[in-house]
Amino acid sequence: MALPKIVPPLEYLRQASPASLQSFELSRLNHAANLRREISALIDQWIQESSEAMLARWVLDQRNSLHESRLPTSDLFQTFLDPAPAPKPQPISAEILPAPPRFADSRRPVSTSLESKSQKRRSTA
Repeated sequence: MALPKIVPPLEYLRQASPASLQSFELSRLNHAANLRREISALIDQWIQESSEAMLARWVLDQRNSLHESRLPTSDLFQTFLDPAPAPKPQPISAEILPAPPRFADSRRPVSTSLESKSQKRRSTA
């Protein structure tokens, strides 16, 4: 969807009175607020539609296990909504090496790789 190119009315704005400029400003702010409300409603609708689609995908993926369990629907969705139990923590290895400082100069200098490339080009030419 291509957005129309908006050309501000510069000549009007340059010659308008302060009251006219304030009125123009308020009308643009009102229009922007209306657009923000429309976008918010669209985002809410998009989230709703996406969540329903994800629920349908989950039901499709779990279809066999749902038929086998024969749980009542309320219990079935309660298990879907309940958070999963937290995983047990893994034992920490004693051989943890500290990370290098964030901005440490741990890389090789760039000049050596560039020099060797330029030397290879000279020798082949």
